[in-house]
Amino acid sequence: MFEAAQNRKPRCPTVNAITVHRYCRFTLINVLMGALMLGVYAANAATDVTSVRVWPAQDYTRVTIEATAPIAHELLLLKNPERLVLDLQNVSLTPALQELAAKIGANDPYVKAVRVGRFKPGVVRLVFDLKTEAKPEVFMLKPIAEYGNRLVLDVYPAQAVDPLLALLERSTPATTQIAAPAPPPLPASPPIDFKPVESSIVNANLEPPRKTPRAAKSDNQRLVIVAIDAGHGGEDPGARGHSGSHEKDVTLAIARKLKNMLDREPNMRGVLTRDGDYFIPLHHRVEKARKVYADLFVSVHADAFVKPHARGSSVFALSERGATSSAAKWLAKKENDADLIGGVNLDVRDPYLKMTLADLSFTAQINDSLKLARAVLTELGEINTLHKSDVEQAGFAVLKAPDIPSILVETAFISNPDEERKLKSSAYQEQMAEAIVAGIRRYFAQNPPLARARVARNP
Repeated sequence: MFEAAQNRKPRCPTVNAITVHRYCRFTLINVLMGALMLGVYAANAATDVTSVRVWPAQDYTRVTIEATAPIAHELLLLKNPERLVLDLQNVSLTPALQELAAKIGANDPYVKAVRVGRFKPGVVRLVFDLKTEAKPEVFMLKPIAEYGNRLVLDVYPAQAVDPLLALLERSTPATTQIAAPAPPPLPASPPIDFKPVESSIVNANLEPPRKTPRAAKSDNQRLVIVAIDAGHGGEDPGARGHSGSHEKDVTLAIARKLKNMLDREPNMRGVLTRDGDYFIPLHHRVEKARKVYADLFVSVHADAFVKPHARGSSVFALSERGATSSAAKWLAKKENDADLIGGVNLDVRDPYLKMTLADLSFTAQINDSLKLARAVLTELGEINTLHKSDVEQAGFAVLKAPDIPSILVETAFISNPDEERKLKSSAYQEQMAEAIVAGIRRYFAQNPPLARARVARNP
């Protein structure tokens, strides 16, 4: 028996299926719990604000907060005194966000100051002290171009500025009387009469590059209004030159010179759709022109192309039947994408946003636009190479005012180093503006504005 006990091998503990099952289940639970904790940690990881920008303007003030991820937010409007409170959830209080307070200028028409701080765990609060009663909008923009996720706060005045009244107060001589509009019928607004404007102001500082015919004066002359649209602006810089110049800056400089020249013309006034570095949606540019009862609409741009040797000036009009060339189609798409880059709140319903060529007949507008475009193109050919010798057409959103002859002028290629240097020159900007004015004179010499009270538009 002893020998049997000695010869017996020690018995190892058995590992049965139940033990294996329990071990595997325990391990799997640990792995899943770890993954869940990592997921919770990732979900709770604070979003970093990488940049803040402020764009003050007469129309509205825009505040842009750029971050590494979409920002959950809540907006509150407080009274006595007027304030906006914007709570940013799950956001780090980064130096970029703290710099916002220093970016509010004393000349901002709507925002007096902003305070930034941690309101409670997980929430950063921005308090905007306002100068007047406001109507704010806040929305998110998805990443596009060089931008990441953007939270946009637009501070509009509760009472919008009347652009026609502002124009008349700024530029109408005291001797000119404007008939007050009657109650507006539907769908059109009342007519507005302009009496003759007698002016002896002459542009003594500029010599006309060539003689252009002028329209004969009539007994019923009235104020002719030209809407001048400086392309791009604010969040949308437009094309960039080789040396770093931005299209939005060049177009604004030319537009301002163009306005000054038109204001010195007898019975003409220029109205800028933007007069600073801020973004205006394309349909708002059209709406602004219609609200001041503009006779013409001129959108100023500076083209760019992938090849730096592309050069020359071009003039475009609207098309009802597609683009006249693949280049015109490409350019129209690029310009129409400006809303995506500049930032448009797509949740706001606006009739201009969905306006298509099928909605209205553009035949008369396009015919007049082509006449204006040819006149301007002829004048541009005197100071610069023409990229195309003929006027081109495409579906530019900014040219879709159904009742205003509208053109888009590509002054030169900012992507061409030689033309970029010219576009940055004040003297060349003067020449470009002067050529456009000469084209407008040429157009009105052949197509004088109606002397009678014109039918007003329903903005």
